[in-house]
Amino acid sequence: MKIMRKIIEIDEELCDGCGLCVPDCAEGSLVIIDGKAKMISDNLCDGLGACLGSCPTGALKIIEREAEDFDEKAVEKHLKDQKTEAADITPEPSGCPSAQLKTFAPKTPCQTANKPIAMASGGGTSSLTHWPIQIRLVPPTAPFLQGADLLVAADCTTISAPNFQMDYLTGKVVMMGCPKFDDAESYVERFTEIFTNCNLNSLTILIMEVPCCSSMNGIIKQAIERSGKNVPVEQITISTQGAEIERKTW
Repeated sequence: MKIMRKIIEIDEELCDGCGLCVPDCAEGSLVIIDGKAKMISDNLCDGLGACLGSCPTGALKIIEREAEDFDEKAVEKHLKDQKTEAADITPEPSGCPSAQLKTFAPKTPCQTANKPIAMASGGGTSSLTHWPIQIRLVPPTAPFLQGADLLVAADCTTISAPNFQMDYLTGKVVMMGCPKFDDAESYVERFTEIFTNCNLNSLTILIMEVPCCSSMNGIIKQAIERSGKNVPVEQITISTQGAEIERKTW
């Protein structure tokens, strides 16, 4: 039934698709579609505006209009469906071979000293120490996460940074994903569990300069807050041409 009530309105001209509002909506009513924030359904929005403060462009505001009444039961079902969907896209280690946990044997000091240097023409050896690497596929219980120096890298950084492995990956465990197109809330939940249980030594976030990529910071901040852990964070931003343009710590 439609009634006059307060509800969120999204100005698509102001929205840059950063996704920071998505994890702030406890009802899961916001998603990023085609680079813009969208309301899934009126009855999932309580109109209280918890998402407003996270929007850097002011694209969100509370208005009063005729809309479907807020439905708590619909919200419960929606959130349950989201969790089920997230679980369905996370294969068990015994499932698809590409998702099976692997920790590559550490190199001896001699092997490390004689590691080939990658030249412009190619060659060299990989600094990757484990598999899988996608955020959606790495279970929070993965043994290589315990006490790790974790690198959370936005997908595009691996292509933009000319010396990604040498400059950022060496000595770290990596988890990669796209904060714009992937499920931000599932990311928050996964990292919350990791921060709670894995006693990370350090965390490095590597993102692009584009606005949508900055939502990875919001995801990590929310997960740290939920975990109640004090995780030292360094955030590195690189340009679309691969130059490092900012480093800061939290």
